[in-house]
Amino acid sequence: MNDLFNKIKEITELQATSGHEGPVRTYLKEKMTAMGYTPEFDGLGGIFVRLTAQDSGAPTVMIAAHMDEVGFLVSAIKSDGTLRVVTLGGWNPLVVSAQRFTLFTTQGDKIPVISGGIPPHLMRGTGKEPTLPAISDIVFDAGFENAAEAVHYGVAIGDVLVPQTETILTANGKNVMGKSWDNRYGCLEILELLAFLKGKTPAVNLIIGANVQEEVGLRGAKVSSTKFQPDLFFAVDCSPAGDTFGDDNGKLDGGVTMRYYDPGHIMLPGMKAFLQETASKNQIKTQPYIAKGGTDAGAAHLSNGGIPSTTIGVCARYIHSHQTLWSLDDFTQAQRMLQAITTCLTPAQVDQIKKY
Repeated sequence: MNDLFNKIKEITELQATSGHEGPVRTYLKEKMTAMGYTPEFDGLGGIFVRLTAQDSGAPTVMIAAHMDEVGFLVSAIKSDGTLRVVTLGGWNPLVVSAQRFTLFTTQGDKIPVISGGIPPHLMRGTGKEPTLPAISDIVFDAGFENAAEAVHYGVAIGDVLVPQTETILTANGKNVMGKSWDNRYGCLEILELLAFLKGKTPAVNLIIGANVQEEVGLRGAKVSSTKFQPDLFFAVDCSPAGDTFGDDNGKLDGGVTMRYYDPGHIMLPGMKAFLQETASKNQIKTQPYIAKGGTDAGAAHLSNGGIPSTTIGVCARYIHSHQTLWSLDDFTQAQRMLQAITTCLTPAQVDQIKKY
């Protein structure tokens, strides 16, 4: 368990937002290469490994995480040296203020930044009630004296800010607190899957890796699914748990999410039957999930004339913030699911899934 936590800590503390996935891509490349694989890249920076079936005419199955976490991009440098931003991915304005970030300059420097919150003292006697701020109004402060000093230290419009926090284990040892489980969960899963498959010859061709720019519109999946033209697509992604808000749709320790519906994707009957049968045969814990957001499966299933797709996911509490909480057992259940899928998939099984 300590080994798993150490891997989680290492990958979640990497900082990489949409369009700036370099640190995670480098990490994945190093791990893949160390295992003896030769990574390939798409035109936007997605990274993938091919595992070739004994029969070269076998169908192709793609299993893909995404590398980016939510962040911000500098949109203005004010005269007092503070910054304003636009979002990279979805943010609840209530969780943005009074947090630590790292600003990455074009020159490669890292600058500490905090998001400013209004102290209660400054609101006394004003007659103003606290209101929900607009992201564009939130102050990001690196401690510069003025705009000229910010520029002197390399800050420019277009630089990105990424949450900074420490990943820690909960007191009971069952859960983890930190950032970016959406979707370093998937990135770690695909590395663990590649380790599991090392030396094995699959019955189908496998493309395993990670996309870019999921958080800003599932962009990378459109590119990679066009490049590799899979017959099936499995996204590996993390979704919000609603259990602490009285919502049974997504529970910690609930196991792998069976994502039957989201606004951009409906699981096809053949895929549903396959996942349910695979989970049952291997005694893998699963939970039904009806989503309000999307994953890369939503983009992939509309590519190349239609690709049956789904998501092998887990839930985490409070995602898209600095402090997320997730279950180690859920990770293990999803790990077992991916191993079972890649072990049992045959050309005949792929044909069966594709029937509608």
